[in-house]
Amino acid sequence: MPGHLHILGICGTFMGGIAAIAKAVGYRVTGCDDNVYPPMSEQLESLGIQLEQGFGEEQLTLRPDLWVVGNVVARGNPLMEAILDSGQRYVSGPQWLAEHVLTGRHVLAVAGTHGKTTVTAMLAWILERQRLAPGFLIGGVPTDFGVSARFSGRELFVIEADEYDTAFFDKRSKFVHYRPRTAILNNLEFDHADIFEDLASIERQFHHLIRTVPRSGLIVSNGGEPALERVLAQGVWTPVERFGVPGGWQSSEPDDDGGFEVAWQGKSVGWVRWGQLGAHNRLNALAALAAARHVGVEPSAGIAALAEFGGVRRRMQVRGEARGVTVYDDFAHHPTAIRTTVDGLRQRVGGSSRIIAVLEPRSNTMKRGVMKEALPESMTQADRVFVFTGGVSWDAGAVFARLGERARCIENLDELVAAVSAEARAGDHVLIMSNGGFGGIHEKLLARLGQAAT
Repeated sequence: MPGHLHILGICGTFMGGIAAIAKAVGYRVTGCDDNVYPPMSEQLESLGIQLEQGFGEEQLTLRPDLWVVGNVVARGNPLMEAILDSGQRYVSGPQWLAEHVLTGRHVLAVAGTHGKTTVTAMLAWILERQRLAPGFLIGGVPTDFGVSARFSGRELFVIEADEYDTAFFDKRSKFVHYRPRTAILNNLEFDHADIFEDLASIERQFHHLIRTVPRSGLIVSNGGEPALERVLAQGVWTPVERFGVPGGWQSSEPDDDGGFEVAWQGKSVGWVRWGQLGAHNRLNALAALAAARHVGVEPSAGIAALAEFGGVRRRMQVRGEARGVTVYDDFAHHPTAIRTTVDGLRQRVGGSSRIIAVLEPRSNTMKRGVMKEALPESMTQADRVFVFTGGVSWDAGAVFARLGERARCIENLDELVAAVSAEARAGDHVLIMSNGGFGGIHEKLLARLGQAAT
């Protein structure tokens, strides 16, 4: 019989997903964390998982059979120090998942700097519509499923494969634990400056992933990414299908409704008709279709499923409308993702509507200012730009001075909400971008504008 797991860092999307899967397998699951915000807090509550606030060593009295440690936990964490002192069993989240859930299954892993969550959700949805009932663990909540993780007990398991490190005691990337049979390499840029020195060090981790894919498997790779081509050039033992390039999986330019034709090896396989926008989502769709084909889903069936794809929460999600102002939430936190998100909204609303971009540079890379010089250019399609500078160690005012009067940098959250509210007028679109909860800014802004968030 499965025992009791206590998960440290349970409110992160990945560890929260592990909690949901462990509970479905039959474990008793409890957990602890410092920061709690939707959607994961809501998911844990709905599962009836007991949550302890903080990392106090008094949690040793829970006496779980195994401590599962998230990568948010570092040496000096009081509970972790107590676990080490008492000699109790602990394991990282990725290792637990690999040993207790993924072993013996056909794993479809989606890796890349951008788009992992969306592609993983697309792929899971395609397989779901074919009644293949895949298990999945996704770094966000797809609207089509309503949860970020599911254990189905079936053969296929789709997982978002993150290159971030595994745990304080295992500095390998998470994805090397998963042993996929189908691997998507969506793109590759420099990120996670807190753990990687340069792009080459990330490329090495991606090659470690490639080394785990069997010769009977498939690698689906973005052919337009030089970094991925360098990774493949280091050695590959598995068939490769490229997308976004001639001879591989390609998409046409979109028609007026956003639809596009899909071709494989120069032959048309159908038209995608859907509500998603942007060149990045067309590439995402190609990757998902190629991976689904590897497990027996014909492209025509995958295309039909994409027509019903509802997207992912916190990916251009409308949080509410008040006083004629529409407020969006998006997870973008890297210059490339920010540019793609702002450009996608511009495509959606047209040139006559104003876009007010609100950015929290929250990731470790952004806080350090590693790619700060690229940020102003990433928001050139926005009419107004507000940057929250609380916790930022670099001179944001100097960086965003290039945008002139269009940009304002504000250190206090309440002042930021007041400034955005004063600026917004009917017909505007406020795009809020952060990889965290951003202090509940969406609800605060909508309330100040005159309506509670939905």
